[in-house]
Amino acid sequence: MGIRSFFARPLAAYIARQTEKWSLAPVASQQKVFRYLIDEATQTAFGKDHGFDTIHTYEDFKKQVPIRDYEALRPYVERVVHGEPDVLWKGKPAYFAKTSGTTSGIKYIPITQASLPNHFNSARNAVLSYVHETGNASFLDGGLIFLSGSPVLEEKAGIKTGRLSGISNHQVPAYLRGNQKPSYETNCIEDWEEKLDKIVDETLAADMRLISGIPPWAQMYFDRIQARTGKKVKDVFPNFSVFVYGGVNFEPYRAKLFEAIGKQVDSIETYPASEGFIAYQDSQATHGLLLLLDTGIFFEFIPVEEYFSETPTRLSIGEVELGKNYALIINSNAGLWGYSIGDTVKFVSKDPYRIVVTGRIKHFISAFGEHVIGEEVERAMKYALEKFPEAALVEFTVAPQVTPATGLPHHEWLVEFAQLPKDLEAFAQALDDQLRNLNVYYDDLITGNILRTLIVTPLQRSAFIEYMKSLGKLGGQNKVPRLSNDRTIADVLGEKFVARS
Repeated sequence: MGIRSFFARPLAAYIARQTEKWSLAPVASQQKVFRYLIDEATQTAFGKDHGFDTIHTYEDFKKQVPIRDYEALRPYVERVVHGEPDVLWKGKPAYFAKTSGTTSGIKYIPITQASLPNHFNSARNAVLSYVHETGNASFLDGGLIFLSGSPVLEEKAGIKTGRLSGISNHQVPAYLRGNQKPSYETNCIEDWEEKLDKIVDETLAADMRLISGIPPWAQMYFDRIQARTGKKVKDVFPNFSVFVYGGVNFEPYRAKLFEAIGKQVDSIETYPASEGFIAYQDSQATHGLLLLLDTGIFFEFIPVEEYFSETPTRLSIGEVELGKNYALIINSNAGLWGYSIGDTVKFVSKDPYRIVVTGRIKHFISAFGEHVIGEEVERAMKYALEKFPEAALVEFTVAPQVTPATGLPHHEWLVEFAQLPKDLEAFAQALDDQLRNLNVYYDDLITGNILRTLIVTPLQRSAFIEYMKSLGKLGGQNKVPRLSNDRTIADVLGEKFVARS
């Protein structure tokens, strides 16, 4: 047993006890966070503008603080970006996490000194929860890899600025740096494919035991290892036992990833965002991610069907229902207030409160009133892959075809297969049947001959990689939306990357 694994076990037990305390008192935990946030931000510009000194209850808060997306909060953020202190939170941020938005261009999300523990202690606690439950800590004594963006940071008004994954590289504890891969120099390479080759160079001879990254980019890493060695990942890294991931639903990638690995390994799902670390998988035996109710974020939830109304219902943690889709709203010690991060979630447990991410508010298909969401297309794909086990998926996206050259409108599924199903038409029918089971509105449109059944368009190998490369977004935390309500992505994929029979 190495020194890291030896000391991890008592720390993991301590974190488990602390987690149990707040998770068993969810409403009180959130009320404590709410009061702390209001008190700490009363003298900020935002607090003064919204009468924080008169807010005593959540009902007061809802009356005085509207729901905002980034565009609506931008005037305050711009003041922070230009160096003004005490705008959204006390003082100035420690960092800006730089992201790109479809309508907002580059977004600068503040990370304050107060919010740093939310981001980085939560990531640590996800791993320690796993250690406590399973007893497996030996992976901490070997190589650890974090597939991430460049750690090179710029400055805005003296505030260090970069992608969240790059900022995270600067927060890795010193006791883990000795076995962290890749090297800092390799991590700074901007070109993803060049960087990936260097990562393979640095890790092939290492004792890699934990690998972390979003599934599509982890798959690229595994594919490069197989191409270089002709071996399964398990034969290159025999002690590899833990895969940590977040950012996308794992299920569509699970079969191909484990096929590349060559064995089952434990996985830990996390839900990090530039706006805050929201949840993590706290148990290998239980479905859903533990919502982090005591790390400086006060959560609100809006029923998805009300999100675009003028006066949507806003609920706190004690008011949510199981199995219902909600838009996630956060208020945090990073200075985000009534902030819609764009994700939708569903509660699968209240004891403790666990969620699954079901999609994006703006990523849906409702060209005909069907309002198909990400969770539904991913569940349909999982069903079809189970029914056709010879098929292997790389990636897919879905878009409406409103004006086809012939026939009725339909949904087009643009799919990159590692291995095609034996009967593509039957595979498409299985997708369609399951989607009809999951979405009554879609079923009604098919039954009423308003839509025809969906069409699967197979894409060339590496289609999604080449598409992301063409946008300059290959690697890091970038990913293709699972579905869109227009054909911006689909038309490019269909024009350039359709597989030739």
